[in-house]
Amino acid sequence: MADQTHYTDTLRRLRWPLFLTFLGLLAERLARAFWPLWSICIAALALLMLGVQDSASVEVVWGFAALSVIAALWYLVRGAFRFRFPRRVEALSRLDASLKGHPLQALRDSQAIGADDAGSNALWAAHQRRMAARAAQARAVEPDLRLSSRDPFGLRYVALLGLMVALLFGSFWRVGSVGGMAPGSANAAAGPSWEGWMAPPAYTGLPTVYLSDIRDATLTAPEGALLTLRLYGPEGRLSVAESVSGRIGELPPATSAAQEFSVMQPGELSIDGPGGQAWQVALIPDHAPEVSVDAPGEATVDGQISIPFTARDDYGVESGQAVISLDLAALDRRYGLAIDPEARAPIEVALPMPISGSRSEFTEALIENFSQHPWANMPVKVKLTVEDSRGQTGTSDDFAMMLDARRFFDPVASALIEMRRDLLWNRDNAVRVAQVMRAITWSPEGLFASETTYMRTRALMRRIEAISDYGRMSDVQVGEITQALWDLAVALEEGDLDDARARMERAQERLSEAMRNGASDQEIAKLMQELRDATQDYMRQLSQQAARDSEQNPDQPAMNMDNAMQMNQDDLQRMMDRIQELMEQGRMAEAQEALQELQKLLENMQVTQGKGGQGQQSPGQQAMEGLSETLRDQQGLSDEAFRELQDQFNQPGQQGQGQQGQGEGQPQGEGQQPGQDRGQPGGQQGGPDAGTLAQRQQDLRQELQRQRGNLPGEGSAEGRAAREALNDADRAMRGAEDALRDGDLAEAIDQQSQAMEALREGMRQVGEAMAEQDRQMAGQQGEAEGNTGGKTEDPLGRNAGTNGNLGNDREMLQGEDVYRRARDLLDEIRRRSGDTARSEVELEYLRRLLERF
Repeated sequence: MADQTHYTDTLRRLRWPLFLTFLGLLAERLARAFWPLWSICIAALALLMLGVQDSASVEVVWGFAALSVIAALWYLVRGAFRFRFPRRVEALSRLDASLKGHPLQALRDSQAIGADDAGSNALWAAHQRRMAARAAQARAVEPDLRLSSRDPFGLRYVALLGLMVALLFGSFWRVGSVGGMAPGSANAAAGPSWEGWMAPPAYTGLPTVYLSDIRDATLTAPEGALLTLRLYGPEGRLSVAESVSGRIGELPPATSAAQEFSVMQPGELSIDGPGGQAWQVALIPDHAPEVSVDAPGEATVDGQISIPFTARDDYGVESGQAVISLDLAALDRRYGLAIDPEARAPIEVALPMPISGSRSEFTEALIENFSQHPWANMPVKVKLTVEDSRGQTGTSDDFAMMLDARRFFDPVASALIEMRRDLLWNRDNAVRVAQVMRAITWSPEGLFASETTYMRTRALMRRIEAISDYGRMSDVQVGEITQALWDLAVALEEGDLDDARARMERAQERLSEAMRNGASDQEIAKLMQELRDATQDYMRQLSQQAARDSEQNPDQPAMNMDNAMQMNQDDLQRMMDRIQELMEQGRMAEAQEALQELQKLLENMQVTQGKGGQGQQSPGQQAMEGLSETLRDQQGLSDEAFRELQDQFNQPGQQGQGQQGQGEGQPQGEGQQPGQDRGQPGGQQGGPDAGTLAQRQQDLRQELQRQRGNLPGEGSAEGRAAREALNDADRAMRGAEDALRDGDLAEAIDQQSQAMEALREGMRQVGEAMAEQDRQMAGQQGEAEGNTGGKTEDPLGRNAGTNGNLGNDREMLQGEDVYRRARDLLDEIRRRSGDTARSEVELEYLRRLLERF
């Protein structure tokens, strides 16, 4: 008789896998026998949830119901005849079939021969143990629920899809409406019913609510939500009562079949009649936006003022405006300001809004340049107004501040700007303006840098006198003369190197005089800032002059710097910081000495230009210049696409931004490319300009493909990374080209942004590849070059080597973070270059930095 010990123990261990296999076998047979039945039930439920019975006639509904019931009964009986309940032996056989060698069947076998032989018995026992170990590894067999052979058209999936749609757009409550179609319920079938929707305002981002699904007694609605009600059945059986709209006057009947009104206040909403419902409506108020000025505006050297502000709203601020009015009470009414001013409208400027991110609460800065406005450097009051999507407005309190603008340090330029201000204040000041200008030009020695500026001043004076002799100036004449005064003052202020030195010396003298006279800390800090600005301007002029001299005299030998004292920009900054620190501590004598020492150093300062390599540019430098040019062209193309997109929205109905154009920080017309006609609207998407931009984008992409073949660092990690980045740029350019041809300017701008980012990454990788090549060459040539005897350095402490490379013997750029720091600086320059709120002068400077680096 067979030994069943191993078999019994194995089945005891396999109880759970065997049970799961049995359930899977049962699920298979149920699915194969009854899949038509549950498909019909699911399809019928989906149709009822979608409310098909409400829009169909009673005969159609009952006919469909009869067919469904007959089909369900047929497939129920058919499935019952075909269904076979699985047995334990079948589950055991399926589990055994999933194992190699059928170990469960082997454990049930008995030894046929050799039962009396000890060796055969030992071999058989070993075989039984091996089969038991293999059977112990059994796992439950997954059922085969595929029905494609029985349902080749996928009808079960069609029914399931209908149920998913019904769950999304239908309601379980609609199923009950079929009860009213029962025999003997004709009145109920024709009885009253209703539907309702609550649609919140679009700017809230909230979904529409189907009121038939709301069974709670409380309904929460945002202010301004639109309620739509539809009443069905005999007129008068249902009526609507509400106290949430606040409507007055002539109202539609409460029993009207279609009603719409907005939720403006909390109250009650009820549908009275058979099947009616009532809600207590809780209102979510939409508060008016708020805005406030954070700090007084601070102006840069060129007169660009920044006024930070904070705005907030429940759902987001839509737009804003700043109104700047003159504060006559705080104005010093002397000299040309003593007479009453001419009527002048307040300054109105659109507030900048965030392009991306939430507008619920944000902090921005209004950046403008009011240097040429008549109220420049006068006390003003600033009032900000913001508006939300609903049309509600919020206004800040009047904020008193100085309308900081450009300041002129040249005495003649400062006087001309004051005369310009007086003429704009009131044109009756024309006689006084001509008298002051005559006094300035009476003894011009030492006041004018050139005879040209002197003659221009005299010509303006005579014109003002001639006009005053024959009457009052017209608006056109005032505009022409004040513009000429501004241009003349700017020419006198900016001047040349001698003018820059004179401004720096005047700033030093004013600071020294203020220290001697015991001026206030605020005045000293202001004068110190003027000295910093004047010194920076002088250094710039000095560098430009040295560059011009080097270009005009390329063969002139370099200055011998062996015995010269050298200082860099940091040393100069530290000296001025030390002077300010001494003044803040009250040590005026020491500060005066330090100022005199600084003055001597600046008087003796000279800038030398190292003679760079005069050979041809390396392939790496050519590649960098080519990529820089491509990046610059791509930036310009993206700017034009952005302006085209703006023009689509700046139609006559939106003149808030179209006329001011300064909410983005750039006056109207600035940044135009030559040949552009800004007077023409952009038109609709896909206009005539889109094809031109697409062609230019294609040409730019082809140029990039040509440049990719000339990249340095072939085979290096940096070279491969550079090529991958330029491949990304090529794909983004192709996407931008396709978007431009399709007229999708927004998508084109996104693709162009990705292309520019990839170009910048490629340029960075090319730079690293070139740096790695230079380091390798330096390692090979270091021993041959040795130590140079006579080092020549410029005042900033940089070595001018024989190969034209600039260096610093103090190893200022050594350290593990040098490349990270360099990349951070480059990313900051890129971020600022994309900020359209900055002035055109600053943006041009940032573009030159990107072209160089």
